Amino acid sequence: MPMSYEPSKDGASIGECVTLDATATLPTRYGAFTSYVFRVNDTGAEHLALVMGDVESKQSVLTRLHSECLTGDVLGSYRCDCGEQLDLALRYIAAEGCGVLLYLRGHEGRGIGLSNKIRAYALQEQGRDTVEANLDLGLPDDSREYDSAAAILRLLKVTSVRLMSNNPKKFDSLSKHGIPVCERVALAIPMREENERYIRTKQLKFGHYFEENE
Repeated sequence: MPMSYEPSKDGASIGECVTLDATATLPTRYGAFTSYVFRVNDTGAEHLALVMGDVESKQSVLTRLHSECLTGDVLGSYRCDCGEQLDLALRYIAAEGCGVLLYLRGHEGRGIGLSNKIRAYALQEQGRDTVEANLDLGLPDDSREYDSAAAILRLLKVTSVRLMSNNPKKFDSLSKHGIPVCERVALAIPMREENERYIRTKQLKFGHYFEENE
């Protein structure tokens, strides 16, 4: 099963090499997926790809790059919209019968890890926003990388995507590595009182898209 790919150099950016470590069928409440575990060789991070249908050499494949979020994805935290975005993305893929979801591990708290994320939560309870809290802890506001996600899509032989995302950094990273984004598919999650400041901060400080009327 050995399979690895290293994205080509583009300016000063060099993608990290990823290797396929394991694959199996994964039946879920959304339907059956083929699961692939890819390891990022430089860091040891393990990313999960869930693939439904035949995506090889296909264009405009419905795709989600989803950052790991234990509190939102597993526990249903209302501090963020991560769990609801994950659910909606899988529902969209299931409805189409074809698509890819990459579950990117090591991205907890925009890359600061679970313990620091909870420390940042404590600072947010004192009035700091998500960016200010990270910086107060001496940590980056966002240290996530998506080069390995592009490498995985290359290995899956996806040629272009319709990306389910509100984050412009994901679009830029895929385009940089030669995976065109044909369309942005909005994941419109209604704001809650508990996550409104979180979402507004993503808009104002990271340029995330948000559909006000949805």
